[in-house]
Amino acid sequence: MTQAASSASSDHPPRTLFVGVAGGTGSGKTTMAHALLAGLPSSRCTHVQYDSYYRDHPELDEEARDALNFDHPSALETELMVKHLDQLRAGKPVDIPVYDFASHRRKTETVRLHPSPVIVVEGILVLAEPSIRERLDVKLFVEAAADIRLMRRISRDMEVRGRTFAQVRAQYFESVRPMHLAFVEPSKAFADVIIPEGGENRVAVDMILSKVQHWLQRLGV
Repeated sequence: MTQAASSASSDHPPRTLFVGVAGGTGSGKTTMAHALLAGLPSSRCTHVQYDSYYRDHPELDEEARDALNFDHPSALETELMVKHLDQLRAGKPVDIPVYDFASHRRKTETVRLHPSPVIVVEGILVLAEPSIRERLDVKLFVEAAADIRLMRRISRDMEVRGRTFAQVRAQYFESVRPMHLAFVEPSKAFADVIIPEGGENRVAVDMILSKVQHWLQRLGV
């Protein structure tokens, strides 16, 4: 039995509730995560993004790094994230990597995260990776139509990450779309709740917040 399943079957709630938010690129999962964070006291909730754990490749030049498949599970240092999730559950702070998407490199600095009763774990592959999935107490999958996700991806990569349209188009057809079909979409089967439009779906947000708040009341925090 997984740690999350064991906690759920107990008469006593777990001391830390891990809420996983997965979904394709541009689906609205970050908006969903932020909506949950906004609905809870800041001292009760922490946000962990899987994107922070992209592997660093100092041995590669810029052209070689640009050619990497960033949408395959192997691109992420899952073992480090799992270690950090376990430390947070054990009540210990962790130092999260800071990833620079423009250079495809980790920065030298890290961000210190302290444990909290509720930890929102967000990323396109958090339900696809068994070692992460088994640590989640609540598993959410956010979905949106493919054309909407693509337009959001183009806007984000060009306006925020400094990519050209040609770069975005090439990456979408070479890795984003095939990896979505191979890993992200099938992971929907592991979700407890499938949420159209993520944080824009106020009914879903309120339902999830109600469950989390009930859990906090049971825990007495």
